[in-house]
Amino acid sequence: MTPHPLLTELTLRARTEAHSRGSSACPCGAATLADRPDATVVRHADTVAKAHAPGTTTADLAPRLAAADRLPGILLNPLNRTPVELHGRLVTFWPYGDPVDPEHPDAAPWEPAATLLAHLHRTPAPPDMPPMRGPVKAAIAVARLLKATRQQQQSAAASVLRAWLTLPPWARAETPMSDTATLCHGDLHLGQLVRHPAPDGPWRLIDVDDLGVGEPAWDLARPAAWYACGLLPPEDWSRFLGAYRAADGPAVPADGDPWPALDVPARALTVQTAARAIAKAIEAGRPLDDVERAVVDACDRMGSTPPELADGFAK
Repeated sequence: MTPHPLLTELTLRARTEAHSRGSSACPCGAATLADRPDATVVRHADTVAKAHAPGTTTADLAPRLAAADRLPGILLNPLNRTPVELHGRLVTFWPYGDPVDPEHPDAAPWEPAATLLAHLHRTPAPPDMPPMRGPVKAAIAVARLLKATRQQQQSAAASVLRAWLTLPPWARAETPMSDTATLCHGDLHLGQLVRHPAPDGPWRLIDVDDLGVGEPAWDLARPAAWYACGLLPPEDWSRFLGAYRAADGPAVPADGDPWPALDVPARALTVQTAARAIAKAIEAGRPLDDVERAVVDACDRMGSTPPELADGFAK
C-alpha cells in the first residue's frame, strides 16, 4: 500500500529533525508508531514526529506544549514548543521514549503512573491552560457510536446509551467542570507512559493533547473502571491507588472509600470504552470480543443501578 502524503512527509520531517541534532545512531528508514485519523506518529532514531488530530489549533496546543516543557520530571519534554503545519495538521517533535511492554502485564508501572499523576495534580496550573478534554473525548466516542448504529443496529448500543444518560452533564461535556484549577492529563492509560532516556530512564507521561484543568479523578478513572469491570486485578488496583495516596494525590481522600470520588468518571470511561468498542466492531464487521463484551455488560448494569453505588459500579 502506498503511504499517504501526510505519512510520507512526516517521515521525512522526523528524519530531518533527528539529524539536525547530530544523532549518532540512525536506523535505516523510519518506523510508523501510529497512523490513525486522530494521530499519525513516526519515529526516526531518537526523534518522534506527531501529526495531531485534524482541527487542533495552535491556541489549544501551545499552552499544553509550554506546560510539558516546564514539567520535565512529570511530562516528556517537547523538542520545541512551536508546532509546524503539515498538510493542514499541526506537527510536534519529541524525544523517543521506551513504552510499556504490552507482553508483560505483570511489569506494568502502576506505581510510577500513580505517582506521576499525583505530582501533576499538585502542580499549579498555568493561567492560560484550557480545560482538560476527558469528557469531550467521551462525548466524541458516543457520537461515533450513534453514527455507526445508523448503518447497523446493535442491541448492545442501547445499554451504552442508557448508561451515558445516567451521568451528570459535566461528565458528558454538556456543562463546565467545577474544578478549574487542577492540572490533569485527561487520557491516562499505560500507553501514555515511556521511559526516557530509553530504555531504562525514569517513567514520564506523554501525549499532551488532552492536558488541561479539570476534575483530577478523571485521570484515575480508566484503571478504576477496569477494576470495577473485573478487567484489572484487585492487587494491581490497590498498587495504583496506594501509590497515588502515598504521593498525596488530591483526587481521592487520603484513606477510606475512594469510590464516591471515582464513580462518575469511572462510569464515563466505561461508556467511552464500550462506545468505541461497538463502533469499531461494526466498522470492522466483527462481533465483540470477550473484553469488549465485559465493558458493554458493565454499561448494562450501570443503566439499572444508582450512580451512588459504592466500591465499583459493576460489582
